[in-house]
Amino acid sequence: MAGNTFGTVFKVTTWGESHGTAVGATIDGCPPGLELSEKEIQKDMDRRRPGTGGGASPRKEPDKVEILSGTYEGLTTGTPISLLIYNKDAHSKSYNHLKNIFRPGHGDITYLKKYGIRDHRGGGRASARETAARVAAGAVAKKLLGKNGVQVIAYTVALGSIEVKKRALDEITGNRLFCPDTATAALMEEKIDTVRNNKDTLGGIVEILTRGCPAGLGEPVFDKLDAELAKALMSIGAVKGVEIGAGFEAALLTGSQNNDPLTPEGFKSNRSGGILAGISNGDDIVARVAVKPIPSIAMEQETVDLDNKPVKIKIGGRHDISAIPRIIPVCEAMVALTLADHLMRQKAISSF
Repeated sequence: MAGNTFGTVFKVTTWGESHGTAVGATIDGCPPGLELSEKEIQKDMDRRRPGTGGGASPRKEPDKVEILSGTYEGLTTGTPISLLIYNKDAHSKSYNHLKNIFRPGHGDITYLKKYGIRDHRGGGRASARETAARVAAGAVAKKLLGKNGVQVIAYTVALGSIEVKKRALDEITGNRLFCPDTATAALMEEKIDTVRNNKDTLGGIVEILTRGCPAGLGEPVFDKLDAELAKALMSIGAVKGVEIGAGFEAALLTGSQNNDPLTPEGFKSNRSGGILAGISNGDDIVARVAVKPIPSIAMEQETVDLDNKPVKIKIGGRHDISAIPRIIPVCEAMVALTLADHLMRQKAISSF
C-alpha cells in the first residue's frame, strides 16, 4: 500500500514531484467551522520557500498556495480541503546529464529498485520539494491546534559543529537561521560561507517545542505519541535521527537522575519531553531531529551508472548548503499534523 497518506482521523495525502506541474495536499477529517484563509497558510509557505539567499537554493519559487475546496466564506466545511502549489521555476534540463547516473546520498538507486522507473528531474517524488505540501497542510493543523491552545515552534540548535549556548525564543525571528541565540547564529552564517567556498554542505539539529498540549494524547501501545512523532519527523527526507526529551542522554543517566519528580504544582523537570508511557502529560513536548548534510555537493564524487560502471560526477544545479533553516517549518508541520490527528482521536473517545 502506497505511503502517501499520514494520519488516522486528521488525514493528509500529499502528491506531486519536484519538476512536475505542481505539488499539493488533500486534508480529510478537518472539522467544520475553522477560520482558514490562503493568507494564513502563506505565512508558513514563505518560511519554507527556496530562493531566500544565504545557504538556500537560488531556485525562485513563489510557493503561492491555492485552496481549491473545503472552505466556504472563510470557514472550513468539514469536507476534504485541497491545497495546490504550482511549480514555477523548475529547470529540468539541468538534470539531463544525471538521467543514467545514480547520485550519492540520494534516492535515485532505491527508487529505481522499487519501481523499475524513476524521475531523475530533481529527484521527483523524493525531492524536498514535496515538503511544500506538508507545510501547507501543517498550517491548517496549526490553526486547529491554536484553537485548542496548542503552539508548535521549531528552531535551530546546531549547525555543523556549532551549537547554541542558550535558548532565547524571542531571538528566533531576529536571524535567518531561526536560531534562539543571536551570537551563535552569526557564527553559523560564517560556517555556511566557509563550507560553500569548499563546495560542500552542512547538517544540523532542529528542536521542536510544543506548548499547551493537553494531557492524554497518544494511543498505546503501537500508536504512542512519541512513536508517532518519531515516525512523522523521520518521514522528512533529510532527517536521520529523532529524540524526545533527554533522548540519547537518558542512556547515560541513572533512574534517579532521569525521572521527573511530581509535585502538587506539576513536574519539577522535563526529561521525559512531555510524554509518559506514550501519552502526553501536559508538560511541554520537546523533540529534536538530526538533519543530514544536503547530498548534492559540487565537489567530485564516485558513483555508478545504469550499467553499473564506475563514474565520477560533480552535481551542479541549484541546491541548498544546508536543509536548515528551510526544514524548520517542515518539522513544525509534521509535529502539528501528528498532534492534530491525536487531538481529534482523543475527542472521539472523550465525548462519550
